[in-house]
Amino acid sequence: MKTIIEPFRIKVVEPIGKTTLEQRRELLAEAAWNPFRLHADHILIDLLTDSGTGAMSSEQWAGIMRGDETYAGARSYWRFKAAVQDIFGHEEVIPTHQGRAAENLICSAIVKAGQIVPGNTHFDTTRANIEMSGARALDIPIPEARDPESLHPFKGNIDLLRLEALLEEEGAANVPFVLITITNNSGGGQPVSMENVRGARAVCDRFGVPLMLDAARFAENAMFIKLREEGFADRTPKSIAQELFSLVDGAMMSMKKDAFGNNGGVITLRSPEVAAEVRRLLILTEGFPTYGGLAGRDLDALAIGVQEILDEDYLEYRLASTRYVEERLDAAGIPVMKPCGGHAVYVDGRGFCSHLPNEQLPGWSLSVALYEHAGIRTCEIGNVMFGRKENDGSWTWPALDLVRLAIPRRVYTQSHMDYVIEALIELFAKREEIPGLRFTDRPAVLPHFTARFEPVPVEVNA
Repeated sequence: MKTIIEPFRIKVVEPIGKTTLEQRRELLAEAAWNPFRLHADHILIDLLTDSGTGAMSSEQWAGIMRGDETYAGARSYWRFKAAVQDIFGHEEVIPTHQGRAAENLICSAIVKAGQIVPGNTHFDTTRANIEMSGARALDIPIPEARDPESLHPFKGNIDLLRLEALLEEEGAANVPFVLITITNNSGGGQPVSMENVRGARAVCDRFGVPLMLDAARFAENAMFIKLREEGFADRTPKSIAQELFSLVDGAMMSMKKDAFGNNGGVITLRSPEVAAEVRRLLILTEGFPTYGGLAGRDLDALAIGVQEILDEDYLEYRLASTRYVEERLDAAGIPVMKPCGGHAVYVDGRGFCSHLPNEQLPGWSLSVALYEHAGIRTCEIGNVMFGRKENDGSWTWPALDLVRLAIPRRVYTQSHMDYVIEALIELFAKREEIPGLRFTDRPAVLPHFTARFEPVPVEVNA
């Protein structure tokens, strides 16, 4: 059979509401044209994020009922630790309430002001936590990563030549660790090859610098290696993931992605000394080290989810269903990031809204227009998220201005996705009517979450 079906069946449903075009226009104005400010009741299809928005399995719900809420040393923690160690292989396992808490703890423990943390492409909260520590988050992706049309199979790779040159110039004392994000979310959900991680390991060993993974979507990355990298076709996603983790000194993970969690994160480390400092800080901010800000029932659900995610039938379906959306948008002439990532389809905001200059935030304007047109909420990863205003008042814009259609795990059906495809095709036909937007209030840190905007008045020629 050629048809790839969902390897699950639906057991519980949740109603979604509809709004009219006029209502959505009013709601956008009330939200200051920021989709993050919209109420859930007013969203028809929510592709803002795949973080914490997935559907848990019957086994995970059963695990919730087994949750042990003992404050210290709960049975849930030991089940969680065993499940994580089985895949990650690192001795130190520290739960946190979500991924950014893990980032904050690692940065607080080992990053010092003035240092540099190189990576393939840091995501928003990772970059913010590094910079709050007084360090600099430096992106060094391979050149193909900046070309949406490039069909390089591993556009998430870190540039090993630039990494080597950086470590040669800066020295180990100025680089607390190198961070590779799998898959590369800010770069279009692109995977990282095993060869690239091995190469980064060799470079880091030569200079005595730790190598870490941001592993939020490790299972999808493992499946891409199986499908795209020579020598892995006969390997299981689990064995591939285990090899990835064997190459690094530690990992940070938001378990709200590839662990089917609605909450949760984890830090794994080889170094007991670093782990001791992380736990010291964790007690101050998150809770006791065996629960890390999570309920015991959350730990049990995550212990099950982190194993479930590696099911090959599920991963085959996951990548195929995302590719289904990308291929139909591409066939309609809509500019998308190629090849397709695993958790999301990325539309090129600048290519879609080519009539808008960077100052009018084409990607963000597209995300607002898509909600207005069809009630679909998405997330911009570009000018608003990563644009930087310089001291002279000028702007530095990121290489890519993308609109991410992040698909929650086990939530939407193909007909939902067909609706998304149809809406984007309709909007593309009248794309030059999409108005630009500008900031009215822009926070200095993570501006996309709470910034306010207004439409740019259309100039009328006399």
